[in-house]
Amino acid sequence: LFSTGTTDTCQVTVTQPRFQEADYSMSTVYLTCTFSASGCSSSPPQVLWFRFLTNKHEDLCTPGCIDNQKYQIHLSPENNISLQINDLTVADNAVYICGIAFSDSSSPRSKQTGDGTVLTKPEKQHSDGKLIFMIIASTLLFLYSTTVFTFFAVYKKISSGRKIFQAIAQELQKQRYAENCQQPDDLEDDTVYQNR
Repeated sequence: LFSTGTTDTCQVTVTQPRFQEADYSMSTVYLTCTFSASGCSSSPPQVLWFRFLTNKHEDLCTPGCIDNQKYQIHLSPENNISLQINDLTVADNAVYICGIAFSDSSSPRSKQTGDGTVLTKPEKQHSDGKLIFMIIASTLLFLYSTTVFTFFAVYKKISSGRKIFQAIAQELQKQRYAENCQQPDDLEDDTVYQNR
């Protein structure tokens, strides 16, 4: 007499996007995860989230979250799960892995994880600082160019003014020389004709 047992066929598949980039100005991000289950109980599964940093592994929500202010799990009826990460910083850059576990099943396929989502948040762009630096540098360059141009224009005017002054001084000097070298008063002008 053999007892017949039910075969546990619970099978779970978990999918995650491979990459997610958060803008440097974002303070909250949602990482998504979708699962499908066949042959499993109708009870809701446990949702687990882990992350792998450069040289360590952290359990974030297994199933309760280690920090409810920082991490929150949202589960929708369509088997879509999201991990909300608050106060997002560059230190949160990591590979985030979503796990689904039907704890009432003994099937090895009832507990599965996704391939992980690589979350990246770039450091704050220094474009504001670079832009300000470029504006200041451009302004200084403009002022320098304007000063040099003005100096040359004024120098050219002074130089041409000196030439005019020199020409006038030479002309006056010629006239004085001509006056000093005139014939004596008792001599008559060449242009006057007299009858003798």
